[in-house]
This record gives sequence, C-alpha cells and structure tokens, in this order.
Amino acid sequence: GGGAALTREKIVASVAQKFVCIADGSKLVDVLGKFPLPVEVIPMASSVAARKLSALGCEAKLRLKEGKPLVTDNGCYILDAVGLSITEPAEIEAAINNIVGVVTVGLFARQGANVCLLGTPDGVKKLEF
Repeated sequence: GGGAALTREKIVASVAQKFVCIADGSKLVDVLGKFPLPVEVIPMASSVAARKLSALGCEAKLRLKEGKPLVTDNGCYILDAVGLSITEPAEIEAAINNIVGVVTVGLFARQGANVCLLGTPDGVKKLEF
C-alpha cells in the first residue's frame, strides 16, 4: 500500500483465487483512519470529489509529487482522506465509491483478504480470515 496503485491492486485481488495482503505491522490498528486513505479520482472531478470527501468528515488532500499532482498509472489523481475515523469500513467504502469521479478507494472491506502477512520486529505475523 501507499504506492498509488490501488485500482490495479483491486483488479488483481478481484481475480485472485486467494487474496494475500502483505504489510508492515504498523498497518494493524483497532480503528482504521490512522493513515491517510487514498482515493483515486478522475482529474476533472478532483475538486468535486474533495468537497464530497470533506463532507464525510475528513480533510481531502491532493497528493503531490515534485509540486505537481501525482498521476497514477491510470492517468488519475490521488486524494488522501486525512482524519477519517473508519468504524464501518464496508459502508465508507461504498459511500466513497459512489462519489461521481471516484475510480476507487483504498479500502478492501467488501472483498477482504484471506490471509494477512505482517512484518514485525519479531518476524512475520500471519492472520487468516
């Protein structure tokens, strides 16, 4: 996560026989929202999508690279939703995906992982679902 490839990650996950999530241990939290939530948007809709995201209770920040909007492999922008407390991941995933101009959001709540491998200082922690 964090590399602005969330749409492609979701495409791969949707056709995989088994979805294995690999992350560092800091990603394991009780309530989602500690990290900015990436939202891939069509450039023309970035301002509208940012306003709609803000109405959900976060600050929507356009992700920049070298002072310009970061452009994904799909030719889109990333809005980082900052400060969003996500207690109902499937509901917030659906709400964000329903914003016009949003390609997808970096939540995998509706299609969760089968296995998570978390890198920790003590080694790999395996979680199965």
